[in-house]
Amino acid sequence: MSNQILTNDGRSLPAHVAIIMDGNNRWAKKKFLPSIAGHRAGALAVRKTVESAAKCGVKVLTLFAFSSENWKRPQAEVDGLMGLFMRSLKKETKRLNEHSIRLIVVGDKSGFSKGLQDQIERVEQVTAQNTGMVLAIAANYGGRWDIAQAAKKMAEQVAAGEIEPDQVTEETLGQHVCLAGLPELDLIIRTSGEERVSNFLLWQLAYAEFVFMPVLWPDFTGDHFEEALAVYQQRQRRYGGR
Repeated sequence: MSNQILTNDGRSLPAHVAIIMDGNNRWAKKKFLPSIAGHRAGALAVRKTVESAAKCGVKVLTLFAFSSENWKRPQAEVDGLMGLFMRSLKKETKRLNEHSIRLIVVGDKSGFSKGLQDQIERVEQVTAQNTGMVLAIAANYGGRWDIAQAAKKMAEQVAAGEIEPDQVTEETLGQHVCLAGLPELDLIIRTSGEERVSNFLLWQLAYAEFVFMPVLWPDFTGDHFEEALAVYQQRQRRYGGR
């Protein structure tokens, strides 16, 4: 069921790790800074974590950058996040290519400005041939939306006579959710001490292991990432069996 990797000493390494990057606002508030300062610090933590994951041999790293519910935040914060997203895409492309990392963005990209959509497409194209780790950024993403859009695609296929209703199965629906075709999700990390999934990868997390860490996201380091991997390696995964 999993594509997890075995290390030289026989321990399991998750092939696919997802992170709910929580705590930017609290980090900024503790330092009496505006929220955008927390998001900028969080962007630096992203860079360090991507480097750590690639170094450890993780095949796919999925980061929850902006949920479909985040549009409810103050407009100034949303505008700041969109600007930061655009700058990060432009700034990090060269670094991604240097490390042969392929970038994909999953979520309802139609909600973004034309300029941001174009920039996302450019970076995806420029890194498409890279053969190292896949970095998936979940932006304007929600787990319920993901399942609904997959169901809609299958409903359209049924309506067009391309498939029969009894061909709608877990396996075929799973081919239409985001991240289809990539290794199954092994581990989810959430920072800041909160212990909930917040509508993230609801389909994909069915058998994933969870590690909740008290550190706020801007303070998250490579050591924290390796600590989460160590916790994962102590788990015994049964997938519903014994």
